[in-house]
Amino acid sequence: MLSSPFKTLAWSLLLGMGLAGASIPAARADATAASKAVANDGNVLRSTLDNGMRVVIVRETLSPMVTTQITYLAGGYQTPQGYPGTAHALEHMMFRDSWGLTGAQLNEMTGKMGADNNAFTTNDATQYYFVAPSNYLDLLLHIESTRMNGALLTKQDWERERGAIEQEVSRDISQPEFLAFQKAERILYAGTGYADDPLGTRPSFDQTTAQNLQKFYKDWYTPNNALLVIVGDVDPQQTLAKVQQLFGKIAKGATPARQPLKLQPVKPETIAATTPHGTGSVQFMYRMPGMMDKDNAAAQVLLDVLTNARSSLSQLAAQGKVLSTNAQLQPFSYGGVGVIEVGFPKGGDAGRAQADLDGVIDDLLKNGVPADLVEASKRSEIAQAQFNKNSAVTLASAWSQAIAWMGLNSPEEAEEQIRQVTVDDVNRIAHQYLKPAERVTVVLTPNPNGQRPPDSNGFGGSESFNSNEKLDAPLPAWAAQKLSKLEMPRWTLAPVEMKLDNGIRLIVQPSSISKTVTVVGHIDNNPKLQEPAGKEGVARLLGSLFDYGSTTLDRDAFHKALDDVSATETGGTDFEVAALSEHFDRAMQLLADNELHPALPQQGFTVQQGTLARALAGEMQSPQYKMMKALRAGLLPAGDPDLRLPTPDTIGALSLQDVKDYHASTYRPDLATIVVVGDVTPELAKATVERYFGQWNAQGAKPDVVSKPVAVNPAGYVVIDNSYASQDQVLMGQMLDLTMHNPDRYALQLGNNVLGGNGFASRLMTDIRVKHGYAYGAGSGMHFDRSRSIFYVQYGSDPDKVAPVNTLIRQNLVQMQTAPIKQSELDNARQYEIRSIPVSVSSINSIARALLDWAWHGEPLDQPMVAAKHYLTLTPAQVQVAFKKYLKPENLMQVVQGPPPAKH
Repeated sequence: MLSSPFKTLAWSLLLGMGLAGASIPAARADATAASKAVANDGNVLRSTLDNGMRVVIVRETLSPMVTTQITYLAGGYQTPQGYPGTAHALEHMMFRDSWGLTGAQLNEMTGKMGADNNAFTTNDATQYYFVAPSNYLDLLLHIESTRMNGALLTKQDWERERGAIEQEVSRDISQPEFLAFQKAERILYAGTGYADDPLGTRPSFDQTTAQNLQKFYKDWYTPNNALLVIVGDVDPQQTLAKVQQLFGKIAKGATPARQPLKLQPVKPETIAATTPHGTGSVQFMYRMPGMMDKDNAAAQVLLDVLTNARSSLSQLAAQGKVLSTNAQLQPFSYGGVGVIEVGFPKGGDAGRAQADLDGVIDDLLKNGVPADLVEASKRSEIAQAQFNKNSAVTLASAWSQAIAWMGLNSPEEAEEQIRQVTVDDVNRIAHQYLKPAERVTVVLTPNPNGQRPPDSNGFGGSESFNSNEKLDAPLPAWAAQKLSKLEMPRWTLAPVEMKLDNGIRLIVQPSSISKTVTVVGHIDNNPKLQEPAGKEGVARLLGSLFDYGSTTLDRDAFHKALDDVSATETGGTDFEVAALSEHFDRAMQLLADNELHPALPQQGFTVQQGTLARALAGEMQSPQYKMMKALRAGLLPAGDPDLRLPTPDTIGALSLQDVKDYHASTYRPDLATIVVVGDVTPELAKATVERYFGQWNAQGAKPDVVSKPVAVNPAGYVVIDNSYASQDQVLMGQMLDLTMHNPDRYALQLGNNVLGGNGFASRLMTDIRVKHGYAYGAGSGMHFDRSRSIFYVQYGSDPDKVAPVNTLIRQNLVQMQTAPIKQSELDNARQYEIRSIPVSVSSINSIARALLDWAWHGEPLDQPMVAAKHYLTLTPAQVQVAFKKYLKPENLMQVVQGPPPAKH
């Protein structure tokens, strides 16, 4: 159910850029005897069941939660010719009915557990994942074992789901970047299973039948073609016994023969297209070695070298020749696509940008890759193995990737492959694959006047599916009792809070889960109130200059110092650094040097000033910018400071002194909060922060950084035309007359969970998608802040569905105000909110960011537990009263981006 131009491989990578794969043999991964458990160490247990299913169980005790990832080694590569979306369609259908488990029950159970679940389809494999409190592991295993051999895949369910999946396709093919990547795949992998993207097409779904899906399911969804990875606060031996009990009885199957990859010669080709975005790009796409290939590690290091801040590619942006640079590897198991790109402004010279990119590649092939950047890349990749331990999800994903997509035995083997890479290996890969005569060049030029993609009209289902989906379906016996009793979760955080002499608020949460330390910080600020009149954008321009190092280390020296300790760092009002614990002191020194003494060189200022002005000129013409601007204008009164926006003119009028003055007045220790989480004691953290931040002092009185409250907005309606889009993106919003410190927020939050904040377990999703098939997804949210709060609804649908969706949204809002929600709905909502607490702080990053957010917003450092106590006592009547008091359906501001709807 997740897709993007760069398909994700593992859920931990969904927040960044992911991977895509190809056909994967089941052989290389584990040669242990059937049903024999193998303990790698005290925390890792591996086994292959008698039916061939491979299992990896890892104990990780950061939080009382668990993640399950079940990967079937079948994706787009295995789909029948002419039906490229079959694997993707089956992925969707796995969330519908199975024997003894309906789709409605699955949705309700997911919400009641406080869990998160989803799935994604790549060229090689399809993965289904859950993240939930660890005491519900039995339920997760029941669900996955039921889906492995009991999916019904009925004609009726497929007719219901077809509308949703076609809406998803409609959304993705509205992106010129996605369409260009699809075309490049077809050229680079013509005649193979990699040529067609696994997303699928409208024609392929129109031809797909329930029988097609049943055959694909029978062929490929067998235990001997599956990998189950479980990571979290579990007992490995007990977990394996439960896995054997539930999965061991499923019979193995004979999967079809896998077709070998036969590559054809590639001729150079250019794909030229326009984009509605404010900036354009030139992309060089190359065929690359696959994840099963011995050269995969060297290819990854090559792409890492190009993205290094000191690389000749990155220098193009630092010198102002291009707006941005990037390089990434989109790997399959037996191939891949390397993408190297530069950005250019609207009205800019794409030819010049391409020439600059050609120059970088030519120089690399002529002179070779810098040896120190190769070593820096290797150190960074190896350090990542420690950072993967900071989350059960990333650790599980590392195991899934190594075994399923790479054909290895463990993440350690992947790490060892990186260790073995030499400079000669990287240069050899560069010469072998980065050939101008074998690349596809994509040029995307900004232009607001585009053309909607073919096969994009008429997506969506009918107005009546006669669905019997309910939000309060009776649960199976094996789930009902487990979920009947609601208790307060175990709170595992015990942060130590300190106030330094200069006003810095320091919060330390020790953790021994890995040998790493993560530091995040925030300086309370508000550019809308603090930027001088006529100097809008000075904060954004300042933020771009931290990349240039400090007054003691210029850009190259600063980034080399970070590379030397494999640290990642970002400066600004939101700052952070992450490093191995052995390098904590040096990492903090570099962070403080950059944050307190940024270089702010005149040359860098001139480059970034021009870059920002050019980027803004195009950005302001993009539909997305216009949409958000229209929404703000509808929510806020005329002349409100929050409506102030930078323009190319205000950016062009700034001087370097303006930037220095803004830094001096805004970056204050008495407005700073620093959170340290990881392998460090509070005493050491305090001593280190004092050593490097202790001389930071504030001048003058604290500025006012909190915007004044505003009244509820009047109703409004704006259409932002996007001639590229086949589907409308719709936002509806309303200002709420309360702050985050008003306890009424908890009643609103519970009510929003019922309305549209809990995915398939909420009314909007059931009404709009499941029952009517009007949209791929619909949901609502509430953002509570110190002085201003917002309620919003968002969805995407075909233009002719906007009016009926709006009607359903308003009907649901009025119903929330005129009648109490059912007690069962309230129970579901509070069960989700309370039981999801361990999941919300289940990684080092989420812990650090949560503590930081609660601290600078003035909330207690156990905010979820405070909220839980409110949730336990709220009644349906109190939720109704809150919705009636604060929600104003007649005041909704609506912005539609895409084809103008006939009515709304």
